[in-house]
Amino acid sequence: MGRKGVCCCCAALRPRYKRLVDNIFPEDPKDGLVKADMEKLTFYAVSAPEKLDRIGAYLAERLSRDVVRHRYGYVLIAMEALDQLLMACHSQSIKPFVESFLHMVAKLLESGEPKLQVLGTNSFVKFANIEEDTPSYHRRYDFFVSRFSAMCHSCDHDPEIQKEIRIAGIRGIQGVVRKTVNDELRATIWEPQHMDKIVPSLLFNMQKIEDVDSRTGLPSSPTGGEKEENPALLAENCFRELLGRATYGIMNNAVRPVFAHLDHHKLWDPNEFAVSCFKIIMYSIQAQYSHHVIQEILRHLDVCKRDSPRVRAGIIQVLLEAVAIAAKGSIGPAVLEVFNTLLKHLRISVDFELGDRRSSAGSATFSTASKESDERIVQNAIIQTIGFFGSNLPDYQRSEIMMFIMGKVPVFGSTSQSLDTSHLGDLGTRRIQIMLLRSLLMVTSGYKATTITNALPAPFLDPLLSPSLMEDSELRQLVLEILHNLIDRHDNRAKLRGIRIIPDVSDLKIKRDKISRQDVSFMKKHGQQLYRHIYLGCKEEDNVQKNFELLYTSLALTTIELANEEVVIDLIRLAIALQDIAIINEDNLPMFNRCGVMALVAAYLNFLSQMIAVPAFCQHVSKVTDEDRLSRRKSIVDTVSIQVDILPGNNTEDKVDNTEEITFEALKKAIDNNGLEEQEKEKRRLVIEKFQKAPFEEIAAQCETKANLLHDRLAQILELTIRPPPSPSGTMTVTAGHAHYQSVPVYEMKFPDLCVY
Repeated sequence: MGRKGVCCCCAALRPRYKRLVDNIFPEDPKDGLVKADMEKLTFYAVSAPEKLDRIGAYLAERLSRDVVRHRYGYVLIAMEALDQLLMACHSQSIKPFVESFLHMVAKLLESGEPKLQVLGTNSFVKFANIEEDTPSYHRRYDFFVSRFSAMCHSCDHDPEIQKEIRIAGIRGIQGVVRKTVNDELRATIWEPQHMDKIVPSLLFNMQKIEDVDSRTGLPSSPTGGEKEENPALLAENCFRELLGRATYGIMNNAVRPVFAHLDHHKLWDPNEFAVSCFKIIMYSIQAQYSHHVIQEILRHLDVCKRDSPRVRAGIIQVLLEAVAIAAKGSIGPAVLEVFNTLLKHLRISVDFELGDRRSSAGSATFSTASKESDERIVQNAIIQTIGFFGSNLPDYQRSEIMMFIMGKVPVFGSTSQSLDTSHLGDLGTRRIQIMLLRSLLMVTSGYKATTITNALPAPFLDPLLSPSLMEDSELRQLVLEILHNLIDRHDNRAKLRGIRIIPDVSDLKIKRDKISRQDVSFMKKHGQQLYRHIYLGCKEEDNVQKNFELLYTSLALTTIELANEEVVIDLIRLAIALQDIAIINEDNLPMFNRCGVMALVAAYLNFLSQMIAVPAFCQHVSKVTDEDRLSRRKSIVDTVSIQVDILPGNNTEDKVDNTEEITFEALKKAIDNNGLEEQEKEKRRLVIEKFQKAPFEEIAAQCETKANLLHDRLAQILELTIRPPPSPSGTMTVTAGHAHYQSVPVYEMKFPDLCVY
């Protein structure tokens, strides 16, 4: 009885705050917090804020003792009391109390009990959402960053506990970010040592949803509850929030750990997760900082230039996705740096490809072929990125990029700015030329210049039409396609595809404007250069069908976009010169090439006659075309002799041996005429039957007749070409010693009969 009185006396002598704190704890922890006594404690804390630090210290002392003794029920009651006191008190005196609170949270996080770790995290998140009246200049969250990051990597054997701890870690990181960003000392969280822990922890959890998606397909849009229960979705939201708060000076600190994580876990090949990460980054950051991310990707590409082709291709594809998003906003000032870096890696890739080929010369192994194929993937990714980047630039920047890329193409007489291909040999130089022209083709796609002079300035046109870019059929195709992109300002090219006789050009609904003075000046200065390129292009022996189609389109687009009266006359003369290539055949071209040239000329003159609307010209073309389709008596099959080169003194056997017949079947491959298949089969059968059964004298007589007809036609053409054609500028005649000029309008000019019909 005496001992009890002593205890009661000692309790009465204890400080009031301790008695109030002790009263909130029931005898049985299952009963929970004593709410009536908690209200008294809260009222006391609000009334006497100077006691908050002592209340916090005493609660921390009790909590630490209960944690050690595993009395987790009382731990829960203590944390609940701390949370209520935090929510109720906002005075300056709360600062010391916060230190005690954070000390207790740290104790919980250090324990090995998952429930206590989750409890501490929840309390910290509540604290992070409280806006303090004054900033704290001494408080740091280094321990919490480390601890929450470790919780994000939990590998508990129980999947449910593992998931619970990871969610707690992510929510803790989110709380740290929110608390420090709103604090005056927010710069501390962006330090590299913190970002190197936070970002990989978030990416580690985001990666798990990518693994699931790759097996089960993309999930449906999650609800708010699902986001809270899914570590991957919660980590993605936290990552977006983190990036959205990043500013100019600290953007790189948040992005660089992403590269380290992707490198460490080998996530560039395959690169689905890498692409997903950078899409999140580009959409989350402020638009004016997009170029920082692009520069970081380029810098990492330089670091990984010796890595495997698939890794480099994965990085370049990520760059493409980033550029695609940045193009809608701000790309930044360092545009040339981007293209210069990409072109440098293009040359490196070609160098690797040829190096592997040379090292394995004579031993065709599967690994070598695989490496070459992988390098092609790298090159295609670079070209696609260059093209997409360039096509999304403003016109003034795109013209600079066009000049920049063209200056890098190795051509004869080029400046030192072109890519160094001296160590690559002819094959390497050709590969570089093709890659750069493909890049240039994508950049010029959709480019609409007001005048052709702006689209094709002399420093750009001269190397583009250089003989160095005519040594290969693929190179010539790329050059012509680039010209089409720049010349075709009204999108007529799609209507002119394929070499064919167009019955009525008006059905194509071709768009055209009046030729401007600048365009006329351009053709006076550079027209002959274009004509010469087309003429020489038709004479190349390695031409394929696409080459002839592109040459035809070049003539047609020049007629639409750049042709005045003088240019029309030049184009007709060019067509006749092209016809002579096939008929005279001084270059000994194969039959396919000669037929292709004749088809090109026939289709183009049919198109030109309707575009310039000269009555006599149109009637002649229409008449010859109709007769050719009905009887073929005036077609090229009959007017061009089966003996093209007849030399005097040759005997009959030599004539037969040197005979090259331009048959309708050969021409049909170059001119697209439909509906004559049955007639052609019948004619072929008759020809074969005739040569099998007819006597030799009859065949020789027929050849001689056609040869004479050919020579008569050639003589007429020669006479017409030697005589100067009428000109709108007038012709001079001399009468009685006086010179007179007589002008002939274009629509009254009579053009010579064309034997191609």
